[in-house]
Amino acid sequence: MRVIFGLLLLVGLGLAGFAVNTAKGRFSQYKNALAQTQQAIIPVKDVYVVKRQLRYGDTLRPDDVRAVSWPADAIPAGTFETMEAIFPPGESGSRTILRVMERDEPVLLVKVTQPGEDAGLAAALTPGMRAFTLQVDVNSGVSGFLRPGDRVDVYWTGGGNQGGVTRLIHANLPLIAIDQQTDEERNSPSIARNITVEVTPAVVAKLAQAQATGRLTLALVGVRDETESQTVEATLAEILGPKEEEAVVERQRTCTVRTRKGAEMVLIPIPCPREG
Repeated sequence: MRVIFGLLLLVGLGLAGFAVNTAKGRFSQYKNALAQTQQAIIPVKDVYVVKRQLRYGDTLRPDDVRAVSWPADAIPAGTFETMEAIFPPGESGSRTILRVMERDEPVLLVKVTQPGEDAGLAAALTPGMRAFTLQVDVNSGVSGFLRPGDRVDVYWTGGGNQGGVTRLIHANLPLIAIDQQTDEERNSPSIARNITVEVTPAVVAKLAQAQATGRLTLALVGVRDETESQTVEATLAEILGPKEEEAVVERQRTCTVRTRKGAEMVLIPIPCPREG
């Protein structure tokens, strides 16, 4: 009886060991097959990313970047694939950060200067765009809450006919500088005297004409607001109503009569007669 029990125990242990070895082998095969399948389905390339947060004005150094595998069909435009592309041999000077980059974010051409180039405003402009400066004050400039990187709607108030008109002339203008400050991470508010926007040459002409012929007012756009502002216009008639506007126009009229006092001809104000 004991002999039979021992034999059964040995057979059971053998079967268990065989099952474990078989499972391990199958698992290894599955793991290798999965890795090969992923490599076959998702080809990757080396892309250089930053190891730490880099802010505007920081110098980009070789120990600030590292290579990571990135899906080949999802590589952002303007990335660098080699260290020589980022730090060309023989080039004098380093690249400077133009826009904030977070850890593990790809190094993009639009976020760094050329080797040895200064991180000035001209280096940060998008090709085809122009920098244009608008004069603002505490009222028209959103009470000092504007920062580089914000977006604003620009309203124009002008025209002398019956009180003038206020009109939205351009929506979602990106601010690239407040006075001489271009750092998007600046948190302390200040009363701006000038703001600089990045626009096309056609919009430059429109803003220059608007600034010369009327008063500009800015409205801050929310960070997560992706809506498109429609045509907006307000006149005095819409604010006061037709009757009130007519009363304002009536008060603005001045009627006089000519009379002679001695040798002089003088004008005497009188109530204006109502028309019709």
